[in-house]
Amino acid sequence: MKKRIIGFLSGMFPNFFVRLAYQKLTNPQVRNLRATELEVLKKAKQEVFPFRNFSIQTYAWLGGSKKILLIHGWEGQAGNFSFLIEALLAKGYTVHAFDGPSHGFSSKGETSLFEFAALVDELVRHYQIAHLVSHSFGSVATTYALSNNPALKIEKYVLLTSPDKFSERINYVIQQVGLSKKVEIRLIERIEKELQMKVHELNVSTFIKSANVASALIIHDKHDKVIPIQQSRSVQSEWKNCRLEEVEGTGHFKVLTTDWVINKIIAFME
Repeated sequence: MKKRIIGFLSGMFPNFFVRLAYQKLTNPQVRNLRATELEVLKKAKQEVFPFRNFSIQTYAWLGGSKKILLIHGWEGQAGNFSFLIEALLAKGYTVHAFDGPSHGFSSKGETSLFEFAALVDELVRHYQIAHLVSHSFGSVATTYALSNNPALKIEKYVLLTSPDKFSERINYVIQQVGLSKKVEIRLIERIEKELQMKVHELNVSTFIKSANVASALIIHDKHDKVIPIQQSRSVQSEWKNCRLEEVEGTGHFKVLTTDWVINKIIAFME
């Protein structure tokens, strides 16, 4: 009933609801971390990295010479990787992570996929990283950054679920709230005007064609309710240096904390 009412009102007042939908796309919610996740963050060397109008909270767990950067998803944060961080440290890695613009403990403000991607680019260069792990929407930002900068040479890259089409993210927000088709059309027009790009061109399966990645692995649950498995299948089908491993029993978020998934990540990185 609520969605039907919103759908009706958004058809009557599309510009108002376009603004609301745009705010949802550009102002991520900050979710509280569990006590165990906070404990892992406390063990890190923490520094603030200045980036555009943001103060980015970064974390480093110092280990051996092997370095890896972890990239969280939209409305995620570095603490989401706590299980993986401890496993990597046990294997002698130096682990870098961060809270994206307006995410976690970084400063707040309106942000976007492209700002997130530009930060990933800077951090890969800053820390001289050749090994990456991303989760969910972080895979979009990372592949976009790599596609624009083929000089960034990545040896191994694990994507824990991968969206493909950015248009599907827009459609998800529209359906989640129950907005009208008129709002969706105008929202896409606004985004394309600001970005000077067509939304249908913003696809991970396109980005990876110009990314300089020697070897990649996508791990995606067949029953993921947030990002359907078909999106990772589409990405992998266009990526000759990538293998897709379809798993079950982890969902979209538990994939970050499942021991046997973490073991697969480490085995791939070795």
